[in-house]
Amino acid sequence: MVKESVWWEKLGKPQYGGEMVFRLNRKIVNLDPYYGVHLTQIHTAWMEKLFVDDWTLNPEIYDYVKNQRPNQYVKGHLAESWEFTDPSTFVVHLRKGIRWQNIPPANGRELISEDVAFHFHRMYGLGSGYSSPSPARADVAAFKALKSVITPDKYTVVFNWSTPNRELIIDALQEVGTTLCIENPDVVKNFGNTLDWHHAVGTGPFILKDFQADSHADLVRNPDYWGHDERYPANKIPYIDKLKLLIIPDQKTVLAEMRAGRIDAADQISPVLAQEIRKTNPEIVQIALPQTAVTIDPRNDKPPFSDLRVRKAMQLAIDLKGLAKDYYKGTVEPYPSTLTGRELTGWGFPYEQWPQELKNEYVYNPKEAKKLLADAGYPDGFKTNIVANTSADMNLLMIVKSSFADIGIDMEIRPMESTDWTDYVITHRKQDQLAYAAVNPFGHGYEPIRQLSRLHTGYSSNYLMVSDPIFDAFQPKASAAKSDAELKQVLKDANEYIARQHFAVSLLKPMQFSLHQPWFKGYHGQFGSVCSPAGSPQLLFFYPARFWIDHDLKKKMGNE
Repeated sequence: MVKESVWWEKLGKPQYGGEMVFRLNRKIVNLDPYYGVHLTQIHTAWMEKLFVDDWTLNPEIYDYVKNQRPNQYVKGHLAESWEFTDPSTFVVHLRKGIRWQNIPPANGRELISEDVAFHFHRMYGLGSGYSSPSPARADVAAFKALKSVITPDKYTVVFNWSTPNRELIIDALQEVGTTLCIENPDVVKNFGNTLDWHHAVGTGPFILKDFQADSHADLVRNPDYWGHDERYPANKIPYIDKLKLLIIPDQKTVLAEMRAGRIDAADQISPVLAQEIRKTNPEIVQIALPQTAVTIDPRNDKPPFSDLRVRKAMQLAIDLKGLAKDYYKGTVEPYPSTLTGRELTGWGFPYEQWPQELKNEYVYNPKEAKKLLADAGYPDGFKTNIVANTSADMNLLMIVKSSFADIGIDMEIRPMESTDWTDYVITHRKQDQLAYAAVNPFGHGYEPIRQLSRLHTGYSSNYLMVSDPIFDAFQPKASAAKSDAELKQVLKDANEYIARQHFAVSLLKPMQFSLHQPWFKGYHGQFGSVCSPAGSPQLLFFYPARFWIDHDLKKKMGNE
């Protein structure tokens, strides 16, 4: 009998052993899901989730590049099975025999339902000594409907909700965000949190052995890990012995390290630099991935940016077609963005659907921009500043600065390292003028309800300080939608409203590039970003455990 081939066989035969080196773009501060995603965590290297992507799914069916995951393509991980016992009750049955890493204070004991309940109690203030939610999750719309999490037996977790909206419930528990990773309760009870890397304990495939927040993290294989490769069920994982994460903010330094063969994979490379390395090192594999749209983000609650005319003027100062042609060398579409990314086909309010009068508000027109500024009371322009995340494209920001100067806006650039930027802008709200981010509020591929949170009054990531009752009304409408068609209409209306209100200055939506060495195997563009723990749909623990090194090829190329 001839064995039927499967699509992943073209990726080669998995090999064990060796070290894999990934680049991260900013220093690591947060190791605890309780404190959210804003301070770049790597806790996903040793903690795991109830649900993950289907590793066996043919990418021709669905490639997981977008953050929105159709429910039928998500599989159980710590969860073995699940069902609705009624429209508001979701029951999860855990896999048996999963053990915490053999590190004090867990000491290799079995994962049980009370551990999972503890996570949700702690995150959302539902019990186990927690009466209020984590600051990072207090404003997450979907989980406001979570009423209780109980454990009728050792392997069963029951989630009770105040909504019968099954799609909302499933999307919430299968969210790609890293805040759903299950921390060890013994660590929290003994030490108060899991921020100290010496207390990094999870159920995952890697164990943290060395750590410096602004330099590196070194992890080794968990010898007692429970998992197997879903594509090759007989193979225990991880394949690699060591996983090294290097903090290298500067992209040009990353390219030099890639050329020297000292880094196996790197994400978030700009189109300009991707073109450069394509010419000098064609052997390095490049995969284009969608990112969020680039924006200039004003404080909408403070003058002069609280005036719609000022925001319109700033948009008219930007030559989007010129940026697409000259700066990005034709690698991006010359269209502005609103909340929903163009990759979510059939959703949002894509530029092609805009009426011409709205399109005209995004056409380069410095004369009209100056008139709007004069009408708003700024005939001579004004001075301002922008807090700029240095992980973003600073060369592009210099072009924006010049464009603003042409209409009388004198913008001082205040650069700030990524983690410091997040602490300053998002955590403490200290910026009082403009912000320039590495991950932006527009052009997302998230689930619709999660997208609508981005500019909702009081939301933790709403650093544009938008507080608009018309926009706020879209989220409850989306939650109450009874069909995809109804939900799509709500999202379309929300996107059109954003486009007309100019809450942010829309630039373009360039692709980012993921680079990897030819000996780096198991990855082929599915699942999007390889190794970024924040700002990407990926979980750091899951994929590297299933990647491997082709040692013969690496040796042949002089790198082993």
